[in-house]
Amino acid sequence: MKYKELPNTNIKVSTICLGTMTFGNQNSEAESHSQLDYAVERGINFLDSAEMYPIGGNEIIFGKTERYIGTWINKIGKDKRENIVVATKIAGPNRGLEYIRKPLDFSKKSINQAVELSLKNLQTDYIDLYQMHWPERIMNMFGKRGVTEIDSQWQDNIFEVLTVYNQLIKEGKIKSVGVSNENPYGVMKFLHESEKHNLPRITTIQNPYSLLNRLFEVGLSEICMREKVGLLAYSPLAFGFLTGKYLDGYPENSRLKLFPNFVRYNNENCFKATKLYKDLAHANGLTLLQMAQAFVNQQSFVTSTIIGATTLEQLKENIDAFDVVLSNEILLEIEKIQETHPNPAP
Repeated sequence: MKYKELPNTNIKVSTICLGTMTFGNQNSEAESHSQLDYAVERGINFLDSAEMYPIGGNEIIFGKTERYIGTWINKIGKDKRENIVVATKIAGPNRGLEYIRKPLDFSKKSINQAVELSLKNLQTDYIDLYQMHWPERIMNMFGKRGVTEIDSQWQDNIFEVLTVYNQLIKEGKIKSVGVSNENPYGVMKFLHESEKHNLPRITTIQNPYSLLNRLFEVGLSEICMREKVGLLAYSPLAFGFLTGKYLDGYPENSRLKLFPNFVRYNNENCFKATKLYKDLAHANGLTLLQMAQAFVNQQSFVTSTIIGATTLEQLKENIDAFDVVLSNEILLEIEKIQETHPNPAP
């Protein structure tokens, strides 16, 4: 296993991060603990969660993911907890999630409530990386490629948010902060406010990045490389699309079968591009999964790749894929496909 430092911190994380959003819905507590045990055995020390998880959440299962991680942390004990980097996220405004908190915002009250609940659920005294799951303002994300109008209702409160985080860091409740589903404007605003007022600096951005969605390369990659903000790449397999399993239909109990409202990956160009990527992988003696994971892992701006699985067999296959190194010839062929079908899953 390889490790990198979260930028501007002394926190070392594995270049593979275990995503946990299936814990509590698709995975039982025992299955979740088995995944965590296996991941640690393989050298993974980095876990990512969120207050709103598990996926497909509702008021009944809200918070189960963090609670399952919490019972595992309690099981392994405080000494081993010191070797684990735990990341979680506060939910921003979103219709349908009002059961989490009212209002869903990044006010001082909301952030403090969210942190306290996550600490309780995770059964830990501190959170290593605390992230905003998505911005408060309305912007391009989850299927949109760009911004055509701005959110006139949003009031710039980034200074206030960083001030709250500064206090939480002083109290020892969080160690570092990051953003998620952000764009270049948001990243630069956070960096500017932290520099101007000597407040905590965002260390990471958690955005989608895969063969089917390389929008991060437009604007954000240069900012992150120059300003030393690390990408935590989520959905490197595009909800399983880049295993190729959806090319012949939607298998029972697959994520897109269980959650048909997630439509980012089921358009015609996703099918066309995925078929081309699969043919390229097979022509070079690789599985599509191996090529997809290796492509993300080889990008210099990626600090860690977030993987997820519902079975130990899937988890093993995901981890093993990181041993693959793509040749320059394969990378050139990938670029040709990207030019033909650019970013079909924004």
